[in-house]
Amino acid sequence: MNTFFRDNLVVSPEIIAKKAAGVAVIKFTADVNGNLSKLVIYYADDYLLTIPAIEALKKSTKKWIIPNKEKFHDFIIPFSINFNDPTTSVADVQKAAYDFYKKRRPIVAHDQIPLNAATLLPTVVVKYDIQ
Repeated sequence: MNTFFRDNLVVSPEIIAKKAAGVAVIKFTADVNGNLSKLVIYYADDYLLTIPAIEALKKSTKKWIIPNKEKFHDFIIPFSINFNDPTTSVADVQKAAYDFYKKRRPIVAHDQIPLNAATLLPTVVVKYDIQ
């Protein structure tokens, strides 16, 4: 799974330019053939961080194995997106990261979310280089 996301999750130029960092937790349903449906953002530090995660999840169709021959199964997958520590211009990077943090618009569930029988997958950690 980590290899798949390392190869298929593409951090957008907008994320890199804004020095965006944070977490996105996404739930999706897979059917017996491994097709995805019902993608739900449970939490995200900003919508911008969900875009590459959702695009990578769409590429993963037909790759999910359903336990116990169920017709459908829910999976919850957290994504952690952050930049690698810079070697120069640390103050500029800190300012850009703080600007993103001040302007971010978290997506938060304000009501309880029924989980049913869901599998919590390991966190996908993504680190990107900044210019």
